[in-house]
Amino acid sequence: MAFPKQVRLAEMSPRDGLQNEAGPVIATEIKTGLIERLADCGLTHIESASFVSPKWIPQMGDAADVMAGIKRRSGVRYSALTPNLKGFENALAADVDEVAVFGAASESFSQKNINCSIAESLERFLPVMEAAQKHNIPVRGYVSTVLGCPYEGDIAPEQVARVAKDLADMGCHEISLGDTIGVGTPFQAKRMLEAVTKHVPVERLAAHFHDTYGQALANLYAVLEEGVAVIDASVAGLGGCPYASGASGNVATEDVLYMLSGLDIRTGVDLKKLVATGVWISNQLNRPNGSKVGQALKS
Repeated sequence: MAFPKQVRLAEMSPRDGLQNEAGPVIATEIKTGLIERLADCGLTHIESASFVSPKWIPQMGDAADVMAGIKRRSGVRYSALTPNLKGFENALAADVDEVAVFGAASESFSQKNINCSIAESLERFLPVMEAAQKHNIPVRGYVSTVLGCPYEGDIAPEQVARVAKDLADMGCHEISLGDTIGVGTPFQAKRMLEAVTKHVPVERLAAHFHDTYGQALANLYAVLEEGVAVIDASVAGLGGCPYASGASGNVATEDVLYMLSGLDIRTGVDLKKLVATGVWISNQLNRPNGSKVGQALKS
């Protein structure tokens, strides 16, 4: 299959990026400033918050204030992670455009992270799905550990396909396939995608590949060849990999955009503004810029 002519970049940094930042809770004004800058770059899908207990994810404790504080731009989808009905209700009150639920392809990962089986985790989402349908809010589904698990090692592509199908059948309009620990290689990515697309059309799939082993761009290239046209990424590579100490996590949006531009794939995102945003947030957090393109173009 030929490369897609256009790709939608789903920006993860305000949620998946910032929630993994160690140290003091990041100021709400920095979070809203990041989201507004990202929208100004041309990004049209920004995961802005997570409505979870601040006891478990302190960095996301101000989710409602973040959603209330951003100056919203027309044509931008501001989404939030909502793992349960209470989270959904809080997100609804905050006027989010889309909610997301999070499953795993690994039984061990599911048990160790949310203390239940994959089947039980999917059952927990049913009230969220029903409430979202009632309020006409689209739901995005995440499948984690699609190319490897820190506890089980390799994950069978058929297992990923089963979970993706279950989420699609429940009503998730889009399924994001996550290489949570960033261990996958292009061949594995293609095999996994081949299994999933037997049950879920490629038009409903997104790639969420972490860069722990430096394979994210190669893996994204591999699934682009198969028609995937939605990519999750995080400006400045914000967010770490909690299962590999000191390792990078999310692939940097700047690096993905540079590759897509070189492939003549349209995104509608301004690379120059995005690099400036990556530099800005890295300075705000007093951390190194995790984007190679950001570092190269900064000078």
